[in-house]
Amino acid sequence: MTALLLAWSDGDQTALDRLVPVVHAELRRLARRHMAGERRGHVLQTTALVNELYVQLVDLKRMKWQNRAHFFAMSARLMRRILVDFARAKGAARRGASPTMISLDGLQISSTPGRDLVALDDALVALAAIDLRKSQVVEMRFFGGLGVKETAEAIGVSPETVMRDWKLARAWLLRELGGGAAHHT
Repeated sequence: MTALLLAWSDGDQTALDRLVPVVHAELRRLARRHMAGERRGHVLQTTALVNELYVQLVDLKRMKWQNRAHFFAMSARLMRRILVDFARAKGAARRGASPTMISLDGLQISSTPGRDLVALDDALVALAAIDLRKSQVVEMRFFGGLGVKETAEAIGVSPETVMRDWKLARAWLLRELGGGAAHHT
């Protein structure tokens, strides 16, 4: 997979054609994970999210893929962006919407569909302005479903640093998203 990513980075479009079958199942799993927090009947479904991701991946110019973890971390970031943009465009905070729950290992936010994702995205953008690496750790672990070791590899730090950043970022997000909407479980 890394060889195909590097070939694609170097402009070989046939490498992308060979890469798609290799990563498709994992991208569908990643998309299902993203869609799990969305309301039932959401216009975007797993297949549509993966298709939109492919469009955005093809549009990426001059991306120097490092490895598998880097590819899936970027895929998670793009899926998050697709869903957040969709939620913003659809005015996710409509009256009468049924509640949903986003859980971030002990951090839970409950309100209206889409709004949780937008609030979490806004908080992650604020966190990135303060500490980019902690924001990346949350993005890769929560949105990308990467493990501690894969996240450490993608960012270039130790697994211990990832765990420390994960704990601190969760505490910061709890405070940011807090009020009456967030609590520990």
